[in-house]
Amino acid sequence: MRGKGRTGLALGLATAIGGVGIFAAVGLFSFVNALPDADAADWSEPQSRPSVEFATPAHAPRPAEPAEHPYLADPGWLAQTAAVTGIPERALAAYAAADLRVADELGCAVGWNTLAGIGWVESYHGTIHGSAIDADGVARPSIVGIPLDGTNGTMAIPDTDGGELDGDTEWDRAVGPMQFIPETWYLWGADATGDGHASPHSIDDAALTAAHYLCRLDGTLETENAWIAAIRSYNNTLEYQQRVASAAERYAEDATAVGS
Repeated sequence: MRGKGRTGLALGLATAIGGVGIFAAVGLFSFVNALPDADAADWSEPQSRPSVEFATPAHAPRPAEPAEHPYLADPGWLAQTAAVTGIPERALAAYAAADLRVADELGCAVGWNTLAGIGWVESYHGTIHGSAIDADGVARPSIVGIPLDGTNGTMAIPDTDGGELDGDTEWDRAVGPMQFIPETWYLWGADATGDGHASPHSIDDAALTAAHYLCRLDGTLETENAWIAAIRSYNNTLEYQQRVASAAERYAEDATAVGS
């Protein structure tokens, strides 16, 4: 699909780990360039999709008592699961909340670990290049990708947001822990916290937006074909699909020990 015109979605740039190279693919998201190597990148034998029961919202149980926010996962589960998976707890809370919310409101099973797999591939859960997700859910310093100017394997995407989201008034750049391109954020951005503002730099807003986008094709990700189609619509390469699947499966397997 390299060189094709855009049709409402944005073309994503994926910079592969391990010297595989740079490739462009149709999708909603794009990697920041030059992702650093990490121990987690050594996960072996990537699958086409997770073989575990990844999509069950019960993986992130609700609190026993009503919470101020109806989609908060159980605090004990969050702490233990973050410890065994290595996912920062604040990011995990956003993935679990988004999973619970689309299951409740849309009847769509996404899987907190599917969202976590994407979050790891895109930005190592908001920790790439020295960034971190603060208590309010915002990644600081802001995660901003390379200019999508037609070089380095990217499509040329002239500025669509006046630099409001990405700080670039000439070219668009992917932004935030889930790496949205500005024009697609304006189409799909969701306000998860109810503060009246949807920001791609907020892991809560970005995770919910990603969940909505994944649900749009089949209404759920419970079957193999639906899961693969959703991930490939996100970024249409086998490499991306396999890396997300490998991460999502590992997270689910690690989390099964929690509470057992």
